[in-house]
Amino acid sequence: MVKKLLFIIIIVLALFTGLLFPSIYLFVEEKYTFLNSKIPEVTNNLIWKISFICHISFGGLSLIIGWIQFVEKLRKKSSILHRKIGKLYVLSVIISSITAIYIGFFANGGFISAFGFICLGILWFITTIIALISIKNGNIKKHQNFMTYSYACTFAAVTLRLWIPLLNGLLKSPELAYLIVAWLCWVPNIIVAYFINKHRKTIKE
Repeated sequence: MVKKLLFIIIIVLALFTGLLFPSIYLFVEEKYTFLNSKIPEVTNNLIWKISFICHISFGGLSLIIGWIQFVEKLRKKSSILHRKIGKLYVLSVIISSITAIYIGFFANGGFISAFGFICLGILWFITTIIALISIKNGNIKKHQNFMTYSYACTFAAVTLRLWIPLLNGLLKSPELAYLIVAWLCWVPNIIVAYFINKHRKTIKE
């Protein structure tokens, strides 16, 4: 019961974040969004702007559809649908992670936050590619484990937005909060994914 409730919460947060935040950046004036904190040299850079739009759009899509792959009943009911959603998820992550690595170099807060977001983008890309290669090689267990790591990285979009207001309230320093959240938004997710995979291994063996 608790496990199902937690999964429902994850779905709601994923759908809310995946739909709302890309829409904000696509349809709301920049001065009312996070982009207002960026210097004009960055926001006026066409490559950065295209990368940012690709990142939030395909990142939002991967967040919206990724959780579906963990619903065992749906996976067993239609393996074809599972594969099609999986291909769309992988494509979305590849685009969003590569652009995330690029825009990470322009992150607010300097080296510490930039390095945190760049590491996230690289890990997101690598775990997804390993999961893809694993299933092509017929290694289902490794595929499941690395897809769990991949979606843990995807879910950083949610945890970032949960941590930011909490850190701002506790630290009273948006600059320090941003430095911390660049790491806090994804490192605990990976740790949780590790224990999920470990538990999955225990169950199967």
